[in-house]
Amino acid sequence: GELIGGSDIVLEMQKSGELKKVLSDKGILLGETLEDRVKQLVNLSAVMLFMKGTPDASRCGFSSKVVNALKEEGVEFGSFDILTDEVVRQGLKKYSNWPTFPQLYYKGELVGGCDIVMELHNNGELKVTLSE
Repeated sequence: GELIGGSDIVLEMQKSGELKKVLSDKGILLGETLEDRVKQLVNLSAVMLFMKGTPDASRCGFSSKVVNALKEEGVEFGSFDILTDEVVRQGLKKYSNWPTFPQLYYKGELVGGCDIVMELHNNGELKVTLSE
């Protein structure tokens, strides 16, 4: 969200080698692939939910159901609003080979979507699954 400069300034910085340093200092990893970014997001929290909206303001009934199930179980989780980043949204579908959202991950592995999470919750297995 911070302006570095226009094309002439950026090109000048690239020639001098300064651009690489500035991007590195800002935490922007050069050469990072979409898969690298998705892996990083999936592992932000031991339990990670990719959903439409946020836990406090869900924008989808299925996402809301999963959030409520996790809260009822007392499970702490991280979340990512896939509506804020179309590249991540599409990349996550390919990464997980799962076409719909929400998607729940535990320790970097896909647990499943709403139906699977609700089945685990209704069978009393959700908390155990997310703490093994």
